[in-house]
Amino acid sequence: MTRIIADISVSLDGFVTGPDPGPDNGLGTGGEALHTWAFSDDPEDRRLLREGTARSGAVVLGRRLFDIVDGPGGWDDTTGYGAGEVGKPSFVVVTGTPPEAVRLTDLDWTFVTTGVADAVAVARERAEAASAAAGRDLDVVLMGGGALIGSALDAGLVDILALHLAPVVLGGGTPLFPGRAPQGLVQRSVTPTSTATHLTYDVL
Repeated sequence: MTRIIADISVSLDGFVTGPDPGPDNGLGTGGEALHTWAFSDDPEDRRLLREGTARSGAVVLGRRLFDIVDGPGGWDDTTGYGAGEVGKPSFVVVTGTPPEAVRLTDLDWTFVTTGVADAVAVARERAEAASAAAGRDLDVVLMGGGALIGSALDAGLVDILALHLAPVVLGGGTPLFPGRAPQGLVQRSVTPTSTATHLTYDVL
């Protein structure tokens, strides 16, 4: 069964970027600390990263995040999604207008202009096809940014919320839950490491 998993790093004060994020400052001021765990040598961090990317049949991201990862200072062979861990899943981008060109042409990009629900539906089709080829269940992973994950939660599209709580207070930036009503969650796992506390919730 293909699950829809929202997976994102967040600060103790609820931000998924630091202040002043932009194309040349993707995670905002101080935001790099959010992803320290992803580059850690801690065995539990490595296991969680490996297992998380291995279950990805398709990945959904927003346009602003796409512009950062596909930009000149974005992903490469060592820093892309699941780099050094697994094969490359399909990527589905929610956007108003597809880009004129893509730098990372070795990745499978699909651009959906009709909203997050349609993007998740396309990603589910990609993940189900990948599951059939792999002979095991693979999931759709929503990797961000925060606005996309918030919209997906509001629309009732998310089955599992995975948060990587970084021990940092950013004081500003992009909030994960800006003014939203509390979401019904059931805590399923808590894994503390030397760099983060990894939390997994079922979304009701």
